[in-house]
Amino acid sequence: MKLTRRVLPGLILLIMLIAPSDLLAQDAPPAIDSGATAWMLTSAALVLLMIPGLAMFYGGLVRTKNVLGTMMHSFAAMGIMTVLWVVCGYAMAFGPNILGGWFGWNSDYFLLSGIDETIMPAGIPEYVFSMFQAKFAIITPALIAGAFAERVSFKSYCIFIALWGLLIYNPLCHWVWASDGFLFNLGAKGAIDFAGGTVVHISAGVSGLVAAIYLGARKSFPHLPMRPNNLVMTMIGAGLLWVGWFGFNAGSSIASGLSTAQALTATQVAAAAGALAWIIIEGFHRGKATALGFASGVLSGLVAITPAAGVVQPGGAMALGILATIICYLAIQLKEKLHYDDTLDAFGIHGVGGIVGAIFLTFFIRDSWMNEAAAAAGSWSVIQQLGVQALAVGIAIAYAGLGTLLILFILNKIVPLRSSAEAEMQGLDNHYHGERGYGMTNPN
Repeated sequence: MKLTRRVLPGLILLIMLIAPSDLLAQDAPPAIDSGATAWMLTSAALVLLMIPGLAMFYGGLVRTKNVLGTMMHSFAAMGIMTVLWVVCGYAMAFGPNILGGWFGWNSDYFLLSGIDETIMPAGIPEYVFSMFQAKFAIITPALIAGAFAERVSFKSYCIFIALWGLLIYNPLCHWVWASDGFLFNLGAKGAIDFAGGTVVHISAGVSGLVAAIYLGARKSFPHLPMRPNNLVMTMIGAGLLWVGWFGFNAGSSIASGLSTAQALTATQVAAAAGALAWIIIEGFHRGKATALGFASGVLSGLVAITPAAGVVQPGGAMALGILATIICYLAIQLKEKLHYDDTLDAFGIHGVGGIVGAIFLTFFIRDSWMNEAAAAAGSWSVIQQLGVQALAVGIAIAYAGLGTLLILFILNKIVPLRSSAEAEMQGLDNHYHGERGYGMTNPN
């Protein structure tokens, strides 16, 4: 017995010295990467900053009587979509396939109850990843609101974005970003959507177009001028969006390293190129370069680089920013000729820009990514990837468009979507919220 007590510690020490290190560590949880965690926390905050930035951008573009109601669309999404994401959205988006892969489900993700101490392989707490992704679920339906601003019932809007998030956003997110999503596994390395060109911008833009046409134009559109109430606020909002987009894109690397730097650089270059391209085009076309045009060019470049930020070099980012600006500018001119009332150009900027970025990124992919794809699949070509990108874009357009139309049709049978003529003439601020954006004194 005494011999055993003396020998056993020595044997244990000997085994620890000669055993393979990977054998001893196989059950050890991943260690927290403090650098990656710090950056992802920052990125989550930056993406959240985009929501009030969007509220300011949209709020400044509508008429004075609708500024608060328009801003409330963004802020309401922060509350509604966060709660839904925690309850079931994260489980639907990133859980294992169910119902043939329509969406996912993991009971541990319900109310985030099973990830309290989970560290992901990337070295970040899963709470951080979940909250980072929650911001995408918030901003996507908030983008849609720009298409039908100044004429939608606030109650109906809240119900609509809840249903849209559950039935449209979560499945699309699962298909593109979950490890067993069918678009994630399409082709050599899946459909490329680094930070949400397909999941966020195409789905929001197409859904916004469908909703704008379904609800119909605002009263007196296009016969009466409907000028922005505060372009200064819009420019500040555009600036906040630009800053927040670094978290949106660079944070989607889920790391703090080379890929983060690549995505951040591509984001800055595309935004700048888009802004310059817009004011040059506008200068030739209209004779003046406007502040709103500059902001529109920034957003066009940012939207286009969103799916591509992780796979293109600065030259490709510049090309995508310029190309997206040209096509978005033409799309807005076409809207004016067709007279459909996409109030704040949600489709013209986000839908069109997202489509351009998701498809044309194929021609600017860096060599290292192409080599990895070829090594993984045995072969890779631009034409193959172009087909994958086009298919993913087509599926997103069809699913978001038809799904949105179905939600609108059913919801409108239960709760009228369109504001009453009285509410629209009075203004959404006072009618739905009992407040005014400017001057709180009762004029009576």
